[in-house]
Amino acid sequence: MGTWDGGPFGNDTAADFSGSLDGAAAHARAGIVHDTLTRVIDTAGYLEAPESEEVVAAAALVAAQCPGGDPVDPFSGPEEPLPDLTGLRDLALQALDRVMTEPSELMDLWDKSDSGTWRAYMRSLRNVLASQSPGEQLTLS
Repeated sequence: MGTWDGGPFGNDTAADFSGSLDGAAAHARAGIVHDTLTRVIDTAGYLEAPESEEVVAAAALVAAQCPGGDPVDPFSGPEEPLPDLTGLRDLALQALDRVMTEPSELMDLWDKSDSGTWRAYMRSLRNVLASQSPGEQLTLS
């Protein structure tokens, strides 16, 4: 696995994920992001790093379309336009929560090699996904 930074597209797996989105038909791209997010949510056992890296990239694509989200890196993110992914915010949050829950290889790898930058990025990404859009209303049960 090649990793060159802690951003969502700073590794070979995420770059390959971006390439698969670019190679997919325009109408299939939202489904690919959706499937990537849902694939890990119910994983009870050890979550491997490659699946987690794809989830972080997919969640970053969703967050990029949300208020306060960082734009996708034009050099390592997808080049082709993506449809509206904001409807996947809840799935992206659930998937990120799974990546950040033991047992998670990606979390373990970053804990061993990073000074907290990756966890700070994950919190920031999660905060963007969890924040309420101006047009949304909070409902209490």
